Amino acid sequence: MASSTTTGKPANGDRERWDRDYPERALENRPTVDDRTGADRNADIVLGAAVIAMGLLAGLFYFSAIAVMPALTAADDRTLVDAMQQMIDKIENPAFYLTLLGAPALAAVALVQARRSGSAKVAGWIVAGLALYTVMVVVTFAVHIPLNEELKEAGDPARIENLAAVRDDFVTPWVAWDIVRTLASIAAFGSLAWALVLRGRMGRAEQPQRTEGYVRGCAPVRLHPLVESSHR
Repeated sequence: MASSTTTGKPANGDRERWDRDYPERALENRPTVDDRTGADRNADIVLGAAVIAMGLLAGLFYFSAIAVMPALTAADDRTLVDAMQQMIDKIENPAFYLTLLGAPALAAVALVQARRSGSAKVAGWIVAGLALYTVMVVVTFAVHIPLNEELKEAGDPARIENLAAVRDDFVTPWVAWDIVRTLASIAAFGSLAWALVLRGRMGRAEQPQRTEGYVRGCAPVRLHPLVESSHR
């Protein structure tokens, strides 16, 4: 009697094992398409976080420029000086510094990732965002921080002799340069946001190429032993 070896058909025990393992083997050999690699997803997350952080800064300065400062400049001298002294003190908190320092750090990492992936346009807009952020920081350190320190050193508003002069020396340059700082931060946010949009478009454009590459390079599907034996 011919054995399973001579006939080319699996024995009963072998056929039961192949029947049991066939679904798993078929899935392992199935052509797969990974439309986004792990590095791509990581780069998306980093750039998205940079956009959020920069957006928080832009929103903070925007609210100050269109609501806080107009309201304070409409108030009396003592109210403005006292309120600004309180805000100058309270703004120095971990949440603010985390956002202020986190935005450029995340953008810098996103820039490195964009250059490594060869995304020149994305990298260019990230550079623009970092440059505009630098403008905002320079204005803050060159104008606002010295003015803030002078106002704090003026002391208790109730004891300042020439309160009107202190107010005028502070408000005029502070408000003018706050508008410049606000516009720079909004532009920085817009640049990073556009970089994220371009990155998404590039990912969608590359997906068909990746799909074709995976299909061409996939491992051949192994047929069930019964199907193979029927072709022998």
